[in-house]
Amino acid sequence: MEKTRLSLYYLASYLTVGGLGFLLAPETFLKLFLSNEIYPGAIVRLSGLLLLALGVLIIQLIRLKIKELYPATLVARLVICTGLVFIYLESHNPLFLVLLGIVGTGVIFTFISYQLDLRKQ
Repeated sequence: MEKTRLSLYYLASYLTVGGLGFLLAPETFLKLFLSNEIYPGAIVRLSGLLLLALGVLIIQLIRLKIKELYPATLVARLVICTGLVFIYLESHNPLFLVLLGIVGTGVIFTFISYQLDLRKQ
């Protein structure tokens, strides 16, 4: 499961970088992610805090090589992708398409890596 483990570095990276960005510079990160709305700073910072906490968990999952949870990261991100589509359809805010692209790219990387690792076993 080495390829899958390596693919999770992308997940850990965007969670920690995005989390820190939304926590420390919410307005800048909303603009960077093409948001066409202004959200209350406290809510954006809370979202950043949650992303950062998830990033810490994923880093530990990678560090401890908890292979049993690798597929769960795929399922969780597929749920998130589905939710992002619905939120975009409701809000028409490009922010959610940008987030869908970031998360979706990671899902593709991990899925391909997971399939390659399964074939190798």
